[in-house]
Amino acid sequence: MKHEKIKIQLPGSESSAALYTYILDNSPETGMDRIRPAIIICPGGGYELTSDREAEAIAMQFLAVGCHAVILRYSVAPARYPEALLQLAMTIKMVRENAEKWHVNTNKIVVQGSSAGGHLAASLAVFWKKPFLAEKLGVVSEVLRPNGLMLSYPVITSGPYAHAGSFEKLLGPDSSTDLREEMSLEKQVSADTPKTFLWHTAADDTVPVENSLLFFEALHRFNIPVEMHIYAEGGHGLALANEETSYPDGYGIQKECQSWIGLAQQWLLRL
Repeated sequence: MKHEKIKIQLPGSESSAALYTYILDNSPETGMDRIRPAIIICPGGGYELTSDREAEAIAMQFLAVGCHAVILRYSVAPARYPEALLQLAMTIKMVRENAEKWHVNTNKIVVQGSSAGGHLAASLAVFWKKPFLAEKLGVVSEVLRPNGLMLSYPVITSGPYAHAGSFEKLLGPDSSTDLREEMSLEKQVSADTPKTFLWHTAADDTVPVENSLLFFEALHRFNIPVEMHIYAEGGHGLALANEETSYPDGYGIQKECQSWIGLAQQWLLRL
């Protein structure tokens, strides 16, 4: 496996991101020309940190089923929009540019995000055609399009069900009404948004389940294939919902929700 840390530095920016790659090796036994799906993981953390619990442990699960994994430790507050979005766009550009070297199936590049990381991943999924992204990175827009989107209890809406803290950290306390409206991603879905896998808990008291429901409804309106799983039990930020990603006090173990990762693996492999 090729594992390295790559600095992501945007031209003219003072902040930087770190990219951690987990690229599976080919072997004569399994085929030297084998190409694999790749998943780009955006941990959550309310746009004020990137959670360890939603990073490497999730990457390992996708490596186990034959997918390459890349973790983006994107810039958070005091960095503001669109810094993290540009870093994610640069990441998918890098994965495509290294597809031959890394043996990536360029038709199966998925962005995954948890909580506020879900907002970041979904932002690329709905905004990838925005001219400023392609212009800033010197590519055609199609290079930046994810082939799939995977969201765990995502922050989506800036409306009545918003996680206010995420939007304050992303946009600043004095952001305009128009910008907050633009960042309400259920309103930005179009026919160009990629197929999506979603999961959430109905009992989430931090990022209400309506965030996922609103995004599902928007995708469904455009006939975009979407698979959604709503679990009756469980709070926010469960990661894998097992002992591996639980807090020292035991929070985060929710047996009812542990099936999500297997469902997500199968969804990605069918992409």
